[in-house]
Amino acid sequence: MSNVGVYIELRGDEFKKANREALGLARSSGKDVYAIIFARDISAYENEFKGIPKVIQIKNENLTYQPDVYAATIANIMKEHQLNDLLGVASAQGKDLFPRIAANTDGSIINDCIAVDFDNHTVKKPVYAGKLISTFKLSGEFRIITIRPNVFPVKEKGSDNQPEVIETGIVKVEEKLKIIDVIKSETKKVDLTEAEIIISGGRGMKAKENFKILQEVAEVLNAGVGASRAAVDSDYATPDMQVGQTGKVVNPKLYIACGISGAIQHFVGMKTSKVIVAINKDPEAPIFKKANYGIVADLFKAVPLLKEELQKIL
Repeated sequence: MSNVGVYIELRGDEFKKANREALGLARSSGKDVYAIIFARDISAYENEFKGIPKVIQIKNENLTYQPDVYAATIANIMKEHQLNDLLGVASAQGKDLFPRIAANTDGSIINDCIAVDFDNHTVKKPVYAGKLISTFKLSGEFRIITIRPNVFPVKEKGSDNQPEVIETGIVKVEEKLKIIDVIKSETKKVDLTEAEIIISGGRGMKAKENFKILQEVAEVLNAGVGASRAAVDSDYATPDMQVGQTGKVVNPKLYIACGISGAIQHFVGMKTSKVIVAINKDPEAPIFKKANYGIVADLFKAVPLLKEELQKIL
């Protein structure tokens, strides 16, 4: 009998919200679910794994993400435990790791999926810069899938039963690529790919220091702060904030675009947002054709007023 594996991606020691979405999707398959986690101690995540039959815990003195080692280890686990379907998150790490797992298992792979049919081995994903939704059929013994965050619901666990924990070690392989250092950001930012609310700035922000007014709104809403490519190229924002075709694809419940014209490069990265609000002083800006709500105003006047009103409400 085939089973479904879910790779649990941690941010430091934090359990990412998108993992819950992947676990919920795996449970909906009706098959036995195996969570795969690289961690020396999983006691902090016990509540996350309730109702799951088995957790494969990979333990080692050094568990720093190494793509070749992680891929070989997960591939071995898939073969040993008949995990014919493997789910993960379409994050930066997921897009780096999962193709390597596919190469190790000779499996088929589709990234950034928004629908999965386990019985028919088909998935759906946006293509051509989000203009179309295509259906793909995965063949072969192993099917490897990453899902877009904020698409699948976080489902009830259905059971308080604790899983069987199977401990194993890493697989030693010749590393063609080795990460020698990880430099963490000094500030703890909301992960844009998982954020339910995002406020972004474009070239209209005029200067790096002006992003402070967006950060103030973000603190009120517990939101992430993003940027257009134009803002990043102008050194107003850092590359990790970039939303768009060459940046991050986001899928929040609310996206507030400030001083962003609405070029297709940016729109591709946020078009699946549930509600889009645009603030721009140019009434002819393309962003207004794509937004659910538009405010034609100087953002430096409108955004502070927005913050004041949100503080009253919240």
